[in-house]
Amino acid sequence: MIKFPSFFKKKAIIQGISAAIENIPCHVAVIMDGNRRWAEKRRLPKVAGYKYALEALRDIYNACIETGIKYLTIYAFSTENNFRPKDEVQYLEWLFVEAINTEAEALRKKNVKIRFVGRLNEIKKEEMLAKIAEIENATGSNTGLNMQVMYNYGGRAEIVDACKKIAKLSKSHGNLTIDEKLISENLYLPDIPDPDFLIRTGGDMRISNFLLWEIAYSEILVTETFFPDFRKKEFLSAIRDYSNRMRRFGR
Repeated sequence: MIKFPSFFKKKAIIQGISAAIENIPCHVAVIMDGNRRWAEKRRLPKVAGYKYALEALRDIYNACIETGIKYLTIYAFSTENNFRPKDEVQYLEWLFVEAINTEAEALRKKNVKIRFVGRLNEIKKEEMLAKIAEIENATGSNTGLNMQVMYNYGGRAEIVDACKKIAKLSKSHGNLTIDEKLISENLYLPDIPDPDFLIRTGGDMRISNFLLWEIAYSEILVTETFFPDFRKKEFLSAIRDYSNRMRRFGR
């Protein structure tokens, strides 16, 4: 009897999970937590977790492409992360540049549109700013998956920045009627729908200042799995969990 390699079996399982999902979310947001704890558990340097996290992210964006998810928003670096040890922050900056170098061509060919979102004006590393502009330009005309990389981002900072924009508009256009629509129109991403589904890896039961306005009615799933181990099979299982939920929007 011929025994096929295990990867054929794994592929069949993943395809089976994907085929069983009927209610695919339009927009999925992910808090990619647990990278340092993943490394510590394996007695590796903390920064090693971030390198393996890139492999997990590759699995996830490929799963989004395969299932037809239109928007993927990832929490890559928060405004609070700037207070981590300097060498760790510098490594993350270097890794982002390397990730862009590694992934840019594949993302372009896969019709993925990349946007970096946050207080990018505070980034001091010129090479990083240049690479961000490079990948955004290279993928800007793509029409498949839209992937938003939230970098130097904070939900409160976004709302503050929206208020500042509205204040300027009020000065130039007279008094404005401030309502939810006006605030939404002045957030960082007014042209994409709010997330249908928020996934947090690593087990912590908190939002961590992520998309505070936009996730008001998002379905939420928290998994104990650290992000470097959150691969395609786990992601598709989470999407299947979402597909079985009834969204009521407070009604």
